[in-house]
Order: sequence, then structure tokens, then C-alpha cells
Amino acid sequence: MKKESAFSISKTTKGKLKSLPFEKIKIYILGKNYELSVVFIGSKKSKSLNKKYRDKDKSANALAFPLSKSNGEIFICPETAKRDAVKFKMRKNEFIIYLFIHGLLHLKGFAHGKKMEKEEEKIRLKFKNYTSD
Repeated sequence: MKKESAFSISKTTKGKLKSLPFEKIKIYILGKNYELSVVFIGSKKSKSLNKKYRDKDKSANALAFPLSKSNGEIFICPETAKRDAVKFKMRKNEFIIYLFIHGLLHLKGFAHGKKMEKEEEKIRLKFKNYTSD
């Protein structure tokens, strides 16, 4: 019997969420057995979480929280991501996927640096056809 991926997406923001390959990317990076929850939140909630856990008084575009070796959460703020996408010369959906990949790599144990950037780019290119706006 085929095991289903342990994956959920929830949304506390208004508006429609474009269908993007979140589950495929999650499985590619963390595997089927990793339990992942992805939550799309507003800027107030993002700012509150960022202040509480990182002592930064601003909305974060994404936050990743490992809960155990096989379980984690990623919070993405589409509003902040849309604003930040311009800085990275990306379209909104492309940037949201980048943030998702970035969070997954943190959950996998990567720290910021050249190795992480190289891995992010490799994965972004692999899933590029799925992220057009």
C-alpha cells in the first residue's frame, strides 16, 4: 500500500491561493514521512510571530519552525512576500515558492550561506515550470 504524504496547507488570509507544487517540493526535499504544515498568514500575525521568536518588530515573509526531526511548520505571509518579491526581481508566486524552498531547507538543517543558496537555486530551477503567474 502506498503511503500518503504527511502534508497540510491552511490559510488565514483573504483571497485565493494559486495552486502551486508545494507537496511535490516538500516530498523532494524532506521526503514523504516528514510531517509538514504550511500556513499562509496576514502581516499582523507574521509580525507577532517574528517578534516573539526572532525579536524582530516587522512582518516576516516566511518563518520555519522545526518541531522534531520529522515534523515542522512553515508560515508564509503573502502580503509581505509580494512586497519583497520586487527586491529579488521575482514574480509573487515564484517568490512564494522560493520562500517555501528556503523554509524547507532550514527544516532539513541548512543554515544561510553559499551551500544553501546553491541548493535553493537547483530546486527552484527543477520546479520553475510550475510557478508561472
